Parts: sequence; C-alpha cells; structure tokens
Amino acid sequence: MRLELEPQLDFSDVLILPKRSILESRKDVDITRTFTFRHTGKTWTGTPIIASNMLTGTFSMAHALSKYNMMTALHKHYPLEDLIEFFKHSDSNVLNNTWYSMGIVDKDFNKLYEVYERSGQKIEKILCEVANGYTNKYVESIKRLRVNFPESIIMAGNVVTGEMAAELILAGADCVRAGIGGGQMCLTRKIAGVGRPQLSTVIDTADAVHGLKGLLCSDGGCSQPADVNIALCANADFVMLGSMFSGTDECAGSVEEIDGKMYKKFYGMSSNSAMEDFYGGRDSYKASEGRTTLIPCRGSAALIAEELCGAIRSMCTYVGAEKLKEASKRATLIKVSNRLNQSYEKYTVGN
Repeated sequence: MRLELEPQLDFSDVLILPKRSILESRKDVDITRTFTFRHTGKTWTGTPIIASNMLTGTFSMAHALSKYNMMTALHKHYPLEDLIEFFKHSDSNVLNNTWYSMGIVDKDFNKLYEVYERSGQKIEKILCEVANGYTNKYVESIKRLRVNFPESIIMAGNVVTGEMAAELILAGADCVRAGIGGGQMCLTRKIAGVGRPQLSTVIDTADAVHGLKGLLCSDGGCSQPADVNIALCANADFVMLGSMFSGTDECAGSVEEIDGKMYKKFYGMSSNSAMEDFYGGRDSYKASEGRTTLIPCRGSAALIAEELCGAIRSMCTYVGAEKLKEASKRATLIKVSNRLNQSYEKYTVGN
C-alpha cells in the first residue's frame, strides 16, 4: 500500500482571482477555441462545451447545441437504424459537433463499421469510453480503433492520472477524457472508493497530454457555471457536462408531474435504472455505481447554453482575457474553504 499526502483539490476548493483588464464589455470576448487534433491534423472551432453521453447525449441535443458551436456526445444505446438515419441526414454543422460513442467489445466495433458503411458518412469524431480506462484491454482497443479509423478524431477515457492519460494519447487518442466519480449522478467514490478530486485531475492530466500535443476533456464535477470556468482556467481544453443539461427538453427521460410541477427522470449510466433500461437488469457480479433522481423540467437546452456562454465571457473579463484561449495563462486560482457549491438542480437560469 502506498499513501500520497499531497493535497488534492476539487473545483469547490478554489476561486479565480480577478485582475486588471482593458476589456470594456463582455461582448468583446471571443469564447471560441480552435484545436488541432494530434493524430489526424484536423481542426475544430467552437465553444468547448460537450453534452455528456448520458441521457443528455441525444440527437435533439446535438441539433440544439450545434447552433452554439457546442458539441454533443451521443449515448451509445441508440439502435443501429436510428444512428444510420442521424448520420445520413444531419447537416454538416451538426455532424461536425457530434461524437459517436462506443464501448470496447466486438459488437461495438461491428456497430460502428455498419453505421460508417450504411450512412455514407465518415464518422468524424469517436468517443471510445469505459468507466475504467486503466486496463490493457482498453489500451489495445484504442490502438485497434486508430488502425481501423485513421481519419477519425478519437477521445478516450476515463482516467485521472497523467501517466495513464499520456499512454492513451500514445495509443492513438487525440483527446483524453479525465474524471472518475466526480459526476453528480456517479456513486463510484462511495461504492468502489475510487476517484480523485476533479481540479487536481485536470491539472495533472492536462499537463501530461499537452506535452504530447494531445487535448484534455474534463468530465464530471461541474454543478454550476463557475466550475466550468475553473476547469477551463486549469487547462482543460473541453468540459463535458451531464447534470447541467439534465431536465431540458432535449434530454431523454420520462416526465412526471408532482404537486403541479413537472420533473424529468435522470440517472447515471452505471445506475440500476440504466442497467434495467439498456441491458435488461443488473448482472449479479456488478454493483450499481450511479444515482437516479428527478430533475425539474428546465425548458430548452438553449437557455443553458446561453447561460454558459455568458458565464465564460464574464470570467474572461475578470481575468483580462480577450480570448478564451488566454484565460488559463492569465488566471490565478486561490485556495479557499467552504465555497458555496450549489447543486445545479437548485441553480436556476437567470440567477
């Protein structure tokens, strides 16, 4: 057994220190980023927010967020025919802002091949994801994906350490998804005792992948716009959001009325609810590592997207960054205690 005593930080442990600025208005801030992906040389320009491949990873979410040049990672449980129709008939802007999600077993690869062939579209962005990105089988799956889809941009994860993030980049990933147990719907830290505070995760893994010309996506731990800004200031290239887009019209999930108010069911993808809906039940050797809850219906995801854009612009004006890409260089994070970490269920757009 090894014990590390270095303090590990979460988003709630810090604030961003304001600095003098020559910016006169938030509207003067450019919140888009342009990234070049290591293995393909392809570029993407947009606001680096990604709706997670949870119940938020829907076709309708992809259409809604593409209008803001934000991205969506589709959940991997869509039927084959539905995926073929989506990739065949969606316009180029939607497809440019969409990640195809898959696992690592043969049927996942076969499904991807068939979507690729029958839709007549190149699958530009592929998220190959597992809960535990530390296995040899997973690394070999990334290598296999890179060989078979050399022109596709690949995101891999999840991991929480720089060493493993670097290995995934060298195996063929263009971008690493970092975070274990930090999502609001995730119980991995309570069930398995595994994880790492998200801010320390982002700092460590971003440093590792940037040295290899890879990119870093922070996944989990964001319950309010401030957390997104802190992740970006800590050198995350992308921030993936699940719970913050939950309850929207575009999010999947059944709707219930309670005391005259409308709620939408939302759950983690390792929850009993997810295993029941997508696999017909939980295998006896598995433990549920996800929550199920009801989220107040919030209306269109566009409201959340606009709020996030405004929050990013506000942060940039406070640190004097005319462009979002300058924020991580200009920002100073200060350690604090007891910062309000209000859950997004209680956060109302416009507050």
